[in-house]
Amino acid sequence: MKKILLLSLLVSAMAIAQKPIFTSAKVKAATVYFNAAELQQTTSVNLPVGTSEIVIKNVADYLNENTIQIGAPSSITVLSVQFTQNYIWEYQIDESNPAIKKVRDSITLVQKEIKKVQIDKISNSKTIELLDKNQMVGGANTGLNVLELMKVADYYKTKRTELCNAYTILEEKESKLTLRLQNLNTKLEINSQKEDKSSRGKLVLQVMNEVAGTVNLDINYITNNASWNPFYDLRTDSVKEPINMMYKAQVSQTTGIDWKKVKLTLSSGNPNQNNQAPQLDAWFLRYQNLSYGYKYRDGDKELNQLSKPNVVQALQGKVSGLQINTQSNEIDKDSRIVLRGARSISVNDKPLVVIDGQVSTDEAMKQLPPETIKSVNVVKGAQGAALYGEQGSNGVIIVTTKQMGDYTAINENQLNVTFDIDIPYDILSNGKAHSVALKEIKLPASYKYYAAPKVDKEAFLLAEINDYSKYNLLPGEANIIFEGLYVGKTNINPNQTADTLSLSMGRDKKISIKREKVVDKSGTKFLSSYKEQTFTYDITVRNNKKEDIQMTLKDQYPLSTDKDITIELLEDGKAKVNTETGILTWELKLAPNETKKIRISYKVRYPKDKVIDNL
Repeated sequence: MKKILLLSLLVSAMAIAQKPIFTSAKVKAATVYFNAAELQQTTSVNLPVGTSEIVIKNVADYLNENTIQIGAPSSITVLSVQFTQNYIWEYQIDESNPAIKKVRDSITLVQKEIKKVQIDKISNSKTIELLDKNQMVGGANTGLNVLELMKVADYYKTKRTELCNAYTILEEKESKLTLRLQNLNTKLEINSQKEDKSSRGKLVLQVMNEVAGTVNLDINYITNNASWNPFYDLRTDSVKEPINMMYKAQVSQTTGIDWKKVKLTLSSGNPNQNNQAPQLDAWFLRYQNLSYGYKYRDGDKELNQLSKPNVVQALQGKVSGLQINTQSNEIDKDSRIVLRGARSISVNDKPLVVIDGQVSTDEAMKQLPPETIKSVNVVKGAQGAALYGEQGSNGVIIVTTKQMGDYTAINENQLNVTFDIDIPYDILSNGKAHSVALKEIKLPASYKYYAAPKVDKEAFLLAEINDYSKYNLLPGEANIIFEGLYVGKTNINPNQTADTLSLSMGRDKKISIKREKVVDKSGTKFLSSYKEQTFTYDITVRNNKKEDIQMTLKDQYPLSTDKDITIELLEDGKAKVNTETGILTWELKLAPNETKKIRISYKVRYPKDKVIDNL
């Protein structure tokens, strides 16, 4: 048993001391969701027998560490996988890159040459110093004769000149070598940046290999730094032809790595980011506490103050890990939100609050009415930091509020729409929207015009599409091109409950509409204590097009909820009258160059000492 333990420790020590093996991953495919993406990357690495540490570069800056999957041959055992942005090692530069290795070798040679030059400079300098210190020749009582003195002087002059010239040449050589070393270091830095690109994320793998050689690794993970939105081009040449719909997508990503020639898949579903099987805890019943309160004193009286619970108070005890620390009896005062199991006990342990995808504050969360909350999720530890960086290291409270559609019962058996795109795309990590064509659809449509001249005195063309669910449309914005002209934008909402999808195709200037007040048929009368006002309008519609048109025309008369205000519809112009809403509807058919005039009139009676401000 001791031998096995010693062997294990020896293997572990060898693995730690062993130089890591660097490799870069290439993005092969990406499945993009509305607020995330699943990336599939590949890489190959040459491994020896035994344990190795592999550093995989060119992965996303932020990713969900719980979703990492590593595909390896059967001869490879993956011991551990870790995601990091701050990998530190003595050999961070990949020596397997030929360009980088060549530059580093050149740097080593230049550094050796500089060292030699510096040694020669020191030798020459010391020799010159020695000559200068030994200028005294001969003894104190006996000197040299003239011939000997001339020989000494010639030697000193020649030797010192030779040494000074050599020293000058060495200085010039050292200067040139230093400049060359600076250029090589700059070149090494540029090559290293090209190698690492802009990605800060790295995967550190501890593996055990049975057979030495090159192995291929497949890497899958989910990152939140990508999204796509559907949008459309609606094009039609006339009201007698179907709509040519170009189904498109706007894809953007800021993962830190550029996607080059990637196979894209776009999905309307949500990625499964939680691989932990759910567990059931004990279910304890309790009475509902409709209000929170605190006590305060008014003189000698102790009173109870009731307050409406905010969202944090309503969620305490229901969301795992959420805790309120209160410094006083008042729940809303001096309260601080923390997550149980936070990494620090200092004051700076507040969790990050994200409301509907936007970073917010706990004060803003407290202001939310509990009935507007759709869901609250808590993310702790490394997962919070992986999703939101350093600001998420104390944990993240993710709040999703109810949108307009969440207040209406919707069928939950909806199918996710997925688009597999065969053409490879380049999606750069710059956050800009890249347009991706999905498919082209011919939509059989029936056209009619709509106008409400009380609000807008222009006619709108509506295209009605039956059985639209078979086209798998998603909510999005659409460009409208009618009769060869861009006329504006509209919104497509296929989640409506109606059987017919109505698309607004923009305004048609060839249909003129006027709504004018008939002055001689309108006026005000005073009857004892009441005031009586009559309003009469003429609506004129003219078709200036070359073909017949069908038009739905709408107007309205006011309604009253006060018994002192009475309204009488005097003339409806043969409209279909909705007495509950006061809406008047006409279904008109106009031939080319045909004009129709409609008159409506109504009377309002109310006390003359009152003023109606919206009449």
